[in-house]
Amino acid sequence: MKSLGFEEKYRGVARMLIGCPDRPGIVAAISRFLVDSGANIIQSDQYTQDPDGGMFFMRVEFFLEDVEGKLPELQHEFRPIAEQFNMEWRMTSASTPKKMVIFVSKEEHCLRELLWQWQEGDLYAEIPMVISNHNHSRDLVESLGIPYHHIPVTRETKGEAERRQQELMSENVDFIVLARYMQILSPYFVDTFQNKVINIHHSFLPAFIGGRPYEQAYTRGVKIIGATAHYVTEELDAGPIIEQDVIRVNHRSDAENLKKEGRHIERIVLARAVKWHLEDRILVHKNKTIVFT
Repeated sequence: MKSLGFEEKYRGVARMLIGCPDRPGIVAAISRFLVDSGANIIQSDQYTQDPDGGMFFMRVEFFLEDVEGKLPELQHEFRPIAEQFNMEWRMTSASTPKKMVIFVSKEEHCLRELLWQWQEGDLYAEIPMVISNHNHSRDLVESLGIPYHHIPVTRETKGEAERRQQELMSENVDFIVLARYMQILSPYFVDTFQNKVINIHHSFLPAFIGGRPYEQAYTRGVKIIGATAHYVTEELDAGPIIEQDVIRVNHRSDAENLKKEGRHIERIVLARAVKWHLEDRILVHKNKTIVFT
């Protein structure tokens, strides 16, 4: 299934994301290529770490009649320019929705936020399935016509569970959202979906990594709690950060109060990160992100 109302809005629209060593002529070469291709630039954002030897990053959104059919030819014709400037790049059609698979455990607040924004048309995606190690959210998910797959996970069955998950998704996935999925993914799984797994961690990383962060925060007596959306890497809670937010708390808040307050931040932060990923607004360089918002 997919959210409605975007096909017409994005018809003929494509996006380019580019990262390369900075040098003169990059913007001119990209602009000239698009003009010569008959395209009209709708939006262009760029950032350089350092004009003298740093990295250059750019996001371009452009319109071209029937770009969906012309995209393979455009990609082929752009390759010589990409090679000239040593670019890492991708060019995608904005009208083609990404396939987003959601993983969830027992807590539903992040899942509910994603499904609500998807229903409201704020997230342009297909949701081919939701996968969970519990059965708690089946009725919610299936009421929307989305397939729900219950795959229990134990220490002994973790490898088999991940094989079943990957078999279910097969080629029916562009990226994965861990909406409070309380299982650590194996290095093999993470490597298979590099920079394609978004997690929400219930603390303002790098503070309070690992489990029970609200209990850690309460013990430390913090005055601010937060949430962090990041891409998953092999190192726990250490992947490239996409988005963060915080709220103030005080001495009256015990660990349970912190959890209740934190759920609001978690769901908003995760939804923002997912939206930016869907709209091709994120570039990953080393262990950092450049987010064109």
